[in-house]
Amino acid sequence: MFIQVFSSFAIVALVLIQRGKGADAGAGFGAGASGTVFGARGARTGLSRATAVFAAVFMLNSLALVYLGRQEAAAPRTILDEIETQVAPAVPAPAATPAPQAPAPAQQQ
Repeated sequence: MFIQVFSSFAIVALVLIQRGKGADAGAGFGAGASGTVFGARGARTGLSRATAVFAAVFMLNSLALVYLGRQEAAAPRTILDEIETQVAPAVPAPAATPAPQAPAPAQQQ
């Protein structure tokens, strides 16, 4: 996950640093200093190569994360599942006692 986040931030930063195609049109109206930060063409190839490398790392890492995420995982267990496995087997209930009978009627003498 760290590689994914790092490569995405690197791609965003590299794209923002690069000079866009519309910057050439602005140079004709007095914005001629917009391309002098990295030179005329020297840094453009380096920045575009670095962007391509980070894009490749991002794509390969995305595929690897999807593959690892699709692996069969063990069923989630809860604390109650753990307690059920640790409890001793239940003690059998005592045998049922017969219901008390009504007293027999007294004999006549």
